[in-house]
Amino acid sequence: MTTVAEIRSILEEAYPPSLAESWDAVGLICGDPADEVKKVAFALDCTQAVAEEAVRTGAQMLVIHHPLLMRGVTSVAADTPKGRVIHTLIKGGVALFAAHTNADSARPGVNDRLAELVGISSGRPILPKTGQAVDKWGVHIPPASAEAVKQALFSAGAGQIANYRACSFDIEGTGQFMPVEGADPTEGEIGELHRAREIRVEFVAPARLRGVLLETLREAHPYEEPAFDIFESVDTSDAAQALGLGRIGELPEPMSLRDFTQQVADTLPVTEWGVRAAGDPDAMIKRVAVSSGSGDSFLDAVRGLGVDAYVTSDLRHHPVDEYLRAGGPPVIDTAHWASEFPWTAQAAGIVGEGADVETHVIDLRTDPWTLSAHATK
Repeated sequence: MTTVAEIRSILEEAYPPSLAESWDAVGLICGDPADEVKKVAFALDCTQAVAEEAVRTGAQMLVIHHPLLMRGVTSVAADTPKGRVIHTLIKGGVALFAAHTNADSARPGVNDRLAELVGISSGRPILPKTGQAVDKWGVHIPPASAEAVKQALFSAGAGQIANYRACSFDIEGTGQFMPVEGADPTEGEIGELHRAREIRVEFVAPARLRGVLLETLREAHPYEEPAFDIFESVDTSDAAQALGLGRIGELPEPMSLRDFTQQVADTLPVTEWGVRAAGDPDAMIKRVAVSSGSGDSFLDAVRGLGVDAYVTSDLRHHPVDEYLRAGGPPVIDTAHWASEFPWTAQAAGIVGEGADVETHVIDLRTDPWTLSAHATK
């Protein structure tokens, strides 16, 4: 049986809560972690229509990007808009989970999917996450149990270096210990010095996984008290694969801003808002920065990145005007919903691979804009 807690663990491994911005509210919003899950639905927003659709399709869990309860509330009464959503989900037996800015910064995440869709390679972030501490572990294991313990640790997230998995270094040696009163040794006798062959397995892991790996180690290791040490080290991973908000990449071939804007419009989900651009239509575009969702707070950062264009959403008149006057490259403004909705399929794929559950993307367009018009004269 798959539970809400297990789906939550899969999502938090893919989109670690530690990557969320300090103001964000991510994680399980409602639902019992012990409840069974057979079907998981995915959407960008949890509107009333989305909640009703999740119930109608028989989902037991709904995963969204935009948190329903971003700010503090004093009531979730059923006669309030958000309260009605919560009551609909609870009555329908649907747990609600949000992965927001943690999904923006993760790899793969929302920004990687956006970069892929607009046609660029997914390189370094616009704003890399700093202070992502890395632990170096050394664990002593009896040879007969070494592979099983390593596999358990790797499955929990240890031993990952860039695009490589199950990375470790083994050193053979002899360990010794003397069990005393109160011990329950797997090997050796109380009061007698015991010597045995052991393998020291060294590997790295994100410091944020320290608690999970300690629990995994104690469960998988045959000894009552495993011998291990942990040293915090510097993260020297490739900047191109760093975690963080936004992505920078290149088109396979240069194209004009006019053509690139059309390409963005053709590859993102269709909205009434459409796609607009600011800058010389004939400017040649090769190196591009993208930021899913509202991205005008990154305009100053983008101006110094040496890119030819910036793709984001929710741009405002005055910030863009000042940015262009200061020499910033062209910007392409998409609908917020369009730049982030494609992530739902990515998240569904991750859950589908990690658990024996059915997944379903709710394709209701929750973009609030329903009409656009241009002068007929």
